[in-house]
Amino acid sequence: MSLEMMMSHLLVNDLRSGVLTLPEFLTQVEARFDEKEPSIQALVPEQDRFRRLHEDVETLHFRYPALTERPLLFGALTGIKDNFHVDGFTTRAASRLPVEILQGEEAESVTRLKEAGALIFGKTVTTELAYFSPIPTRNPHNLEHTPGGSSSGSAAAVAAGLCHLALGTQTIGSVIRPASFCGVVGVKPTYDRISRAGIIPLSPSLDHVGIFTPDVISAKQAASVLIRDWRPDTTPRKPTLGIPDGPYLAFASGYALACFGAICESLSEAGYELRRVRVMDDFHEIHDRHHVIMSAEAAQVHKEWFEKYESLYSAKFTELIRRGQAIGRNGYQAAMAARDDFRAEMRRTFLDNDIDLWICPSAVDVAPKGSDGTGDPVMNLPWTQAGLPAINLPAVKNHQGLPLGLQVVGNWYKDESLLFWAKDLESALVSL
Repeated sequence: MSLEMMMSHLLVNDLRSGVLTLPEFLTQVEARFDEKEPSIQALVPEQDRFRRLHEDVETLHFRYPALTERPLLFGALTGIKDNFHVDGFTTRAASRLPVEILQGEEAESVTRLKEAGALIFGKTVTTELAYFSPIPTRNPHNLEHTPGGSSSGSAAAVAAGLCHLALGTQTIGSVIRPASFCGVVGVKPTYDRISRAGIIPLSPSLDHVGIFTPDVISAKQAASVLIRDWRPDTTPRKPTLGIPDGPYLAFASGYALACFGAICESLSEAGYELRRVRVMDDFHEIHDRHHVIMSAEAAQVHKEWFEKYESLYSAKFTELIRRGQAIGRNGYQAAMAARDDFRAEMRRTFLDNDIDLWICPSAVDVAPKGSDGTGDPVMNLPWTQAGLPAINLPAVKNHQGLPLGLQVVGNWYKDESLLFWAKDLESALVSL
């Protein structure tokens, strides 16, 4: 079995059952890491990474000596975006700020994964403080292209077969977009269903914790651990799929729209009912208020740090803070009220049009070339603003082998239904 195959949900099943031993597995992972990581640069450098991992394995075996006691994610190698706090690791968040001011208590999401038996593979590379900035990480499918961001290293590590799962954050499109660019499953849950405690925030009203995995089953396993009130869904029917007609879809490239059209046709042939519904005619207003909220909150989050250490911020992050400082209280409150109205409106569209899921492109196109940017997150913005659960499902590849995914969006607090239906959709997309 290839290491990419082993990094699916089958890996954890084998590790939990004892079919595959953790020391044996780590030896294979180390060889893979030595081969791939120097060119991809998905992980924050760590001295003696594998010595530490072998010690962690001994601790895990001591804690769970009996096969029957092994928890759901026993031995799952997990990458953690470097804006999460993890005991034993330094949080830097790709920032030049003094390292001591960036530290904090371990993220609740990380603790929950550890309690379920996950092994922390290491910190993954992020853009500066989870905003737009150049990164060293490369796309495993083509090293000349970006993996997306800001959860760059998390997406790339899973795509390269280095991790079974990885955590990231999304404030506009930092989970779904890199998942699309790297050809992996990416899940952005309903707002706040996965705890944000223990993470350096960018915009608390928009930040979401997300998950990267090789397949939907692995994502469901991780979600069931991370979401506190998880309730499995086994709805015995195909969902009705909505296509969001209007100015929003026009942001996708001709190639992305052509691929999306082919996907829609394939899903229709597979027995899904698709309905075109015109929505978001005010998309430019939706777009603009997202940036009002994000910049205003980023300025507030960084207020004290920026006053002391302005020169240590990049020009791009400084611009974000300056923009936020110029937004008055009334402007911010108006944007937040409009966000709440938009969330309520989008929740109603499911019921008014008798649809279960929205489908649309995960990104405007495949990953752009170069390392100066991480791609346009506009296709993810409205769903993030509304706080609705979304998943990227790998769908197609272009002639250069660069992936492009299908974004599937569920209704508020319908994460369980979204992931249940996503498994069938994943199977339907394999034939493309």
